[in-house]
Amino acid sequence: MKLWSGRFDKPTDKIIEEFTASLDFDKRLYKDDIAGSIAHAKMLAKVGIISTKESDALQSGLSEIYREIDSGQFSFDIGDEDIHMAIERALIDKIGSVGGKLHTARSRNDQITLDLRLYLKKEIVIIATLIKDFQAILSEKCRISKSAMMPGYTHLQRAQPILFSHHLLAYFFMLERDFNRLKNCFLETDVMPLGSAALAGTSFPIDRDFVSSELGFSKISDNSLDSVSDRDFVVSFLSSASLLITHLSRLAEEIVLWSSQEFDFVVLDDAHATGSSIMPQKKNPDFAELIRGKTGRIFGNLMAMLTVLKGLPLAYNRDLQEDKEGLFDTIDTIKPAIVVIGSAIQAMTINVENMEKAAGTDFSTATDYADYLVKKGIPFRAAHEVVGEIVKDCIAKNKDLSELSIDDLKNFSNDFDADALELHSIKNSVDSRTSPGGTAPISVEEQLAKSEKILKSEEEWLSTNEYTS
Repeated sequence: MKLWSGRFDKPTDKIIEEFTASLDFDKRLYKDDIAGSIAHAKMLAKVGIISTKESDALQSGLSEIYREIDSGQFSFDIGDEDIHMAIERALIDKIGSVGGKLHTARSRNDQITLDLRLYLKKEIVIIATLIKDFQAILSEKCRISKSAMMPGYTHLQRAQPILFSHHLLAYFFMLERDFNRLKNCFLETDVMPLGSAALAGTSFPIDRDFVSSELGFSKISDNSLDSVSDRDFVVSFLSSASLLITHLSRLAEEIVLWSSQEFDFVVLDDAHATGSSIMPQKKNPDFAELIRGKTGRIFGNLMAMLTVLKGLPLAYNRDLQEDKEGLFDTIDTIKPAIVVIGSAIQAMTINVENMEKAAGTDFSTATDYADYLVKKGIPFRAAHEVVGEIVKDCIAKNKDLSELSIDDLKNFSNDFDADALELHSIKNSVDSRTSPGGTAPISVEEQLAKSEKILKSEEEWLSTNEYTS
């Protein structure tokens, strides 16, 4: 018999029961559901709605159910519909009619958003920790290889020489933004909804602030209608996760390119590559390709959640049951993706010689020649035109900039002096980019110093918001 079956003459059709049930996926919320119920039971006794003895019985029964589920001894029944009813049914079976008092002054509507918020707060901290750990790997890889040079690209065409460490630091600072977005998402999630009941609040003299404190929330929700129907915090997380996986996917794509024979900039550790079932020589970056592929799933989960919400009238509607599977899938997908790509980068070997050779080709220092002329007083557009003519002439004669004599350069501009013969050096080019945030070693060292401060700040936030289940 359903716990809500009083006004019904017929049992639920089996097809309807299976179609509407969420127990198969929301049972992972059992820790949060029980934590919320224990806090609620304490509050009911505190304000005198139930006796202390009844509250103790409720808490004891809930703790026993927790242990049963945690050890795999609990028997789930699809007829219970969801994790809330499964636990309440088991509680009544275990301690008798007093178990039926637990649901006083609450509804599944405020109960489920409480569970989701508790669960997501924990997962946000876990994912933020993984981001911080990945950033630490990138920072350390930069220090190990900070003098290595590589081509910088635009349009996937070689553009200007840069430090490899400068390239990796770009991802470090992307991840900092991801971390900060999760911090904001945590604040948005850190709102206690219980006490909103079905939609209108309750006539019982409840103490919402007590429950909020018991569960570690920073504040209670302001409006009961909004509280039970609000899934903005889920959207915020899915949006943050979508940007995070976008950054991981971009880096994954570069790993695919860098580890190919055409680039040969890095060699993946054997432990992070896979082989072919037919071609014995193959060493494939499958993990990176899968990160690219799984990005679409996370994007899809965000769009699905937005679509669920777009036409819902206030307050709760059963459509909101669709908030969980995409959320769980995103969490389950993003966590291993961060770990895997970090592990691969930590172990991969950098082909410094190949990268530096590539950095010195395709007239990558041409901009330095134009900048040289500008420093002699020539307008940049005129200098750009001159160097463009030099490059065109080199292409026609199959020559590199390093092969030009001072006389060759003076054929295009008398403003070139002997010191211009050093302009072809990729090291000189890199060293000259000293603007803040640039690729010069001194600028990269400043970025690395800042990265250490960021990691320390992130560690402080994580320690302040450490989750204890």
